[in-house]
Amino acid sequence: MKEKERLDKRRKLSSKLSFINNEDDDDEGGTSNELVDKKIKKNPDVDTSFLPDKERDLAIELEKEKLKLEWLKEQDKIKNEILEVVYSYWDGYGHRKSIKVKKGTTIGRFLELIRHDLSQEFHDLKSVNMDGMMYVKEDIIIPHNYSFYDLITTKARGKSGPLFHFDVHEDIRLVNDIRIEKDESHPGKVVLRRW
Repeated sequence: MKEKERLDKRRKLSSKLSFINNEDDDDEGGTSNELVDKKIKKNPDVDTSFLPDKERDLAIELEKEKLKLEWLKEQDKIKNEILEVVYSYWDGYGHRKSIKVKKGTTIGRFLELIRHDLSQEFHDLKSVNMDGMMYVKEDIIIPHNYSFYDLITTKARGKSGPLFHFDVHEDIRLVNDIRIEKDESHPGKVVLRRW
């Protein structure tokens, strides 16, 4: 009978998680009751920063949103800066002009502003819309949906120079070797598509 009680007690104790080395010592009497009454608790000294935490995740998301709004505000401020673009309207002869636009202006809008300015001087531009015009910079036709901001931030480069400098320098092909890239550029050409 004692053997059976002893086995029952052992099964009860082994079914509970315990880190105390329990030898079946009946001499101590109260040790089995103490083990049953003890509760397993969390250790407050363990690092839990890697575990998911709703409050921490919410704080991180709020910080990301704040930084995103700050970045967008800064980008809008940059896009609204005024940029002077020197261009050359080509109708068989070069007519060098300049215009002030915002950095966020698209090439299509830029061509529309040029068409409006030049239509008094060149009557053939009155009947042309901006889709009939092209902006060519450093031997590359710039698509109408790109903005000056896009060209500046990506630091786009053409075959013989940068696409993001819109001021005028001497013709770099006359002064230097065309195979050597420089940060100097010459004005972009505005032409009609029929050219």
